[in-house]
Amino acid sequence: MAKILFVITASDHWTLADGTRQPAGYWAEEAIGPYQVFKEAGYEIAAATPGGVPPTVDALSLTPDFNGGEEGAEHMRTAVRKATELAHPMRIEDVNIADHVAVFYPGGWGPMEDLPDNAESGRLLTEWLASGKPVSLVCHGPAALLATIGPDGTSPFTGYRLTGLSNAEEKQNGLADRAKWLLQDRLVGELKADYREADPFTPHVQVDRTLYTGQNPYSAVPLAHELVKALS
Repeated sequence: MAKILFVITASDHWTLADGTRQPAGYWAEEAIGPYQVFKEAGYEIAAATPGGVPPTVDALSLTPDFNGGEEGAEHMRTAVRKATELAHPMRIEDVNIADHVAVFYPGGWGPMEDLPDNAESGRLLTEWLASGKPVSLVCHGPAALLATIGPDGTSPFTGYRLTGLSNAEEKQNGLADRAKWLLQDRLVGELKADYREADPFTPHVQVDRTLYTGQNPYSAVPLAHELVKALS
């Protein structure tokens, strides 16, 4: 059975400009929604993190406020517990691209901490793009693309049309003024991507060649459906 790889942050925090550690991890909706789409489409799931560390789900993403009430929150908590493949990751450097048909990076604030400068993740993304297999990232997940920028300032993803959490959305999240940097700024200024955004917190997916990106949590499931369509 074909297998899709999730590459997930290993960080349980995001360090802000004043040194404060914002509790973080991966955002449940952005991992579990696609996980369920892929499983329902018949795919197996594997996971990898920096160092093979079991990932932390952002506790905020399991609260009633972000799940339409307590019933939804309990449903999400149960879904996270049942997604056992995500809790037992391999090390990124042990991934064999030939074993998987696509790679998916969920977001959350955690990826802002440990993926922008993770050399193993950057190497994996570079090799995955060269393989011709789909690369997909959502929300803060595209922060991982920054690790593909070489010493000469270029990246194989330079010029690609993509999206990711917008500055406007980070401001609505309440942390933009305290962040060391904002994702949209670096995707445009350093990666030199063709960044596109929709209205804050509306579903928005961009597809450019084999790169699939979603802007925010509400884009995760539509992004997963686009990926399944591409793999069919």
